[in-house]
Amino acid sequence: MHGILGFGAYVPYRRLDLSTVASVAGGGGGAGMRAVASYDEDATTMAVEAARLARRRTPDVALESIWLATVSPPYLDRTNATTVHAALRLSEECGAYDVVGSVRGALGALRAGATQSGPALAVASDVRTGLAGGPDESFFGDGAAAVLLGDERHGDVVAEVAAWVSLSDEFVDRWRIPGETRSRVWEERFGELRYNELGHEAMSRVLKAADLAPADVDHLIVTGTHGRACRTLLGRAGVAPERHVDGMGSSIGNTGAAHPFLLLSGVLERAEAGRIIVLVVLADGAEALVLRTTPALAATRPASATLDEQVAQGAAVPYGRYLAWRGILPVEPPRRPEPARTSSSAAGRSRPWKFGFEGSRGADGAAHLPPRHDEPERLPMADARGTVVTFTVDRLSYSPSPPTVFAVVDFDGGGRLPVELTDVDAKAVRVGDRVEMTFRRLSTADGIHNYFWKARPCRGGVD
Repeated sequence: MHGILGFGAYVPYRRLDLSTVASVAGGGGGAGMRAVASYDEDATTMAVEAARLARRRTPDVALESIWLATVSPPYLDRTNATTVHAALRLSEECGAYDVVGSVRGALGALRAGATQSGPALAVASDVRTGLAGGPDESFFGDGAAAVLLGDERHGDVVAEVAAWVSLSDEFVDRWRIPGETRSRVWEERFGELRYNELGHEAMSRVLKAADLAPADVDHLIVTGTHGRACRTLLGRAGVAPERHVDGMGSSIGNTGAAHPFLLLSGVLERAEAGRIIVLVVLADGAEALVLRTTPALAATRPASATLDEQVAQGAAVPYGRYLAWRGILPVEPPRRPEPARTSSSAAGRSRPWKFGFEGSRGADGAAHLPPRHDEPERLPMADARGTVVTFTVDRLSYSPSPPTVFAVVDFDGGGRLPVELTDVDAKAVRVGDRVEMTFRRLSTADGIHNYFWKARPCRGGVD
């Protein structure tokens, strides 16, 4: 079985202060924050961001397949993973597959990737929504995470999979009917009892398979969409409390299918070599994995964009705007013509530019964005940073979250492009600001999502 070669977690920039909910919704809310995907983000765009972070650790690994798990797919009947595939500029021979509909699908994606003959990328991403003022609105959050799988033939393994136990059971705990945005929950004590039986059995078996005792565990992750069951299982696992991994419920919320990968990425970002990590996922059964970190782990740590840094960098979004972004609160649309349906044929012809943000370089050494067809040298620009040389705040153009900020950006190494800014306060933008690129959804018309790249400020001391 493969081990982990790379990993990455993505948390959206916006945060909802749960203490502001009750004054609007009449109840609910509570203490803490939840991560909120912006109006131009969805499960696919967040999956791209998480996958980019995982790929930065192992940029030279040629993937055999990519697996996208989500319960909030932007498309049905077509593969969402192909958009992630295009944004990562992967080869045509790399398979792209969706695993949609259940939180447990993330572990299915991981298992599928782990059984491939070559390297595989398992990505999980979710935008979770509950009724205004309801418990799910406060419990859930939005986010994505990715795990790159392979063996020593493909690169340095940073965490070996020592054992894996999967237990499946048919019982109704949480469910959602197709077409609905909210999920429903059966009587909580029933789910707690069944999940603890399954989780305890899965953990006992996986430790036995790895020839370990609870005292040998350095980091214990227990996660799932039944919060009380997870807390109960942690309490009876026999692992010292200081070795329990924080579920981040009060800082970003539970990110659904993405949460097992997200918490695992956070542990791998700070763990030392030779540590034992146990991951238990409670979802329509129980999955339990034992992973052992290797000395190669230290070399994979990035200089920026760690999970803790992303959590610390978040900025507030008003509750009313969050409700409007989710379509829960109908608001007056901009009195401008709505965007037209994007052309599928035109998008197909410009795929390397539109999805991969690929430029070109001429014989004179100048970089061009978009790329010129007569210049054979192609430039991958998605990871390039740049500087704002001028900008405008547009309050007239159509936007679901006005105003729109457009900027002219000069990229390091050459190339200039007018581009929309995102995750910004229009009043705080300045000439000279440093920006990086991020994959976003420009608009949706006739059910077709128009994806492209925007620029966002470099944060956390990143130049």
